[in-house]
Amino acid sequence: MSKDIAPEGELKSKKSKKEKKEKKEKKLAKQVAEQSVEDKSQVEKAKSDKKERKRKRDAEVEVIKPISEDPPSPPKKQKKKKHDKQSAPTSSGKTTEVDVVPTASASVPAAASVTPCTPAEAEAFLKKHSITIHTPPNSETVSPVVSFEQLDIPSSLRPAFSGFKEPTPIQACTWPPALKGHDVVGIAETGSGKTLAFGIPALSQLISSPIPAKKAKKASTVTVLVVAPTRELAIQTHESLSELGAPSGIASVAVFGGVDKAPQIKTLANGNKDGKTTRIVVGTPGRILDLVNDGACDLSQVNYLVLDEADRMLDKGFENDIRAIISHTKQGAERQTMMFSATWPEAVRRLASTFQRDPVRVTVGSDDLTANSRVEQSLDVFDNTREKDDRLLKLLKSLSHKKASKKGSDEARILIFALYKKEASRVEGNLRRAGYDVGALHGDMSQSARMDALEKFKTGETGLLVATDVAARGLDIPNVGAVINYTFPLTLEDYIHRIGRTGRGGRSGRSITFFTGENHERALAGELARVLRESNFDSEADKLHKFPMTIKKKTHSSYGAFFRDDITVAPTKIVF
Repeated sequence: MSKDIAPEGELKSKKSKKEKKEKKEKKLAKQVAEQSVEDKSQVEKAKSDKKERKRKRDAEVEVIKPISEDPPSPPKKQKKKKHDKQSAPTSSGKTTEVDVVPTASASVPAAASVTPCTPAEAEAFLKKHSITIHTPPNSETVSPVVSFEQLDIPSSLRPAFSGFKEPTPIQACTWPPALKGHDVVGIAETGSGKTLAFGIPALSQLISSPIPAKKAKKASTVTVLVVAPTRELAIQTHESLSELGAPSGIASVAVFGGVDKAPQIKTLANGNKDGKTTRIVVGTPGRILDLVNDGACDLSQVNYLVLDEADRMLDKGFENDIRAIISHTKQGAERQTMMFSATWPEAVRRLASTFQRDPVRVTVGSDDLTANSRVEQSLDVFDNTREKDDRLLKLLKSLSHKKASKKGSDEARILIFALYKKEASRVEGNLRRAGYDVGALHGDMSQSARMDALEKFKTGETGLLVATDVAARGLDIPNVGAVINYTFPLTLEDYIHRIGRTGRGGRSGRSITFFTGENHERALAGELARVLRESNFDSEADKLHKFPMTIKKKTHSSYGAFFRDDITVAPTKIVF
């Protein structure tokens, strides 16, 4: 046998060792591979656990965060989403499922949840403040908000409540339906906080509905419109809403007559000086309509409409302008309409019903105009009008000793009402010659002079202000100690609005009225006596005994004296 050929047993032994070595190497390679896979899976698992922990933390934050917290800015590119289903109220009061397109400018604000008070608390609150709430058939009961903590609103709006203990009655009862997107009619005495009553829901809607990125380049996307009867009230409301919206980057613009239109048009086109987008317009009917007709003010996106001092605008000649303005806004269910006033007569209510859909009506006190219960009313009856000037000077000396050499103060702030513009100028001149630091506010003045006089009076720089009825409605002038009616107004409504400039914000006030019984005053003696007796000033009412105590039948500028307040039956449609 050749030496090169190995024995068979040796070959088997070598082969067995080789196979064992290969198996060992395969097993080792498999273990390395498995270890690698295990390491990889551990890494993936760690990443997955980290994502899960982050998701849980985000979910916890969402639970803690208020529902209406300021939303984040929308991303530049968004994928199209399917329409969500949302329950919407129908005219019959039932709900139905409707498609809602996810958009940043929803026509009606989403329902905001308000933590209700208990039925016993609600009943006690309504009884205490003599509040009546009329809701549409088959609709839910309105539960008042008795504390600010119950409101679910963006946090940036809460500083508006600083300095106040609790909501006013009109705010407490109009906020819940307004935040849910319902139309509202609010009737309450002057100085009851109606601006915040419609301002908080308006700003809440705007903050919850940011402008889409593709529309953000436009400086003006107006979605809230507030219409007021006077320039001063429009400016005051504009300032209040601007202050509320500033932390959220929401701008307001005031448009009114008596000044050049160019700056107002520029603000509407380019936004305000801070570069904020104009989303709120506050103005008087005439100037709003002028700018709309000029193409400078686009109201096609307005879905929140407010008529402030609605009874005056609908009853004193603004009706046609109001209807024209509303025709340019969104229509029907796409628009939420709010109306606030100190009175709501039946005839005006019928006119307003064409603008609203199933409104919730909140009445604090009575639907008829009533005097502010915190204002002490007194009456001076004269046989001769020439006696009024001497009486005015003596009265001012007893109320205040602030002369021209001294600045006004909260205690010395007195508002004097005259009936005519020339009369206001004459009274102002007399007081200035007597050494008083006095301002004036009437229609013969330029708008800049009117604004300057009002601002000085508000800040206390001027202690006295002589004004016509342009200052009678809606103006919130702080710390007016007394109102003097130098000449009685043409209507009892204006009298009540005049004396409502004092006794505001829960404070007490005083009104002194000069009454001669001449011209129009004699016919109003009976109505004035009724108002005084209703306010428990019987002794003052007795001073009018020598005048006729007849009470004139209510009339309306459109229907005259032939309309009826007691019509409750639904009209019958006649088909020919």
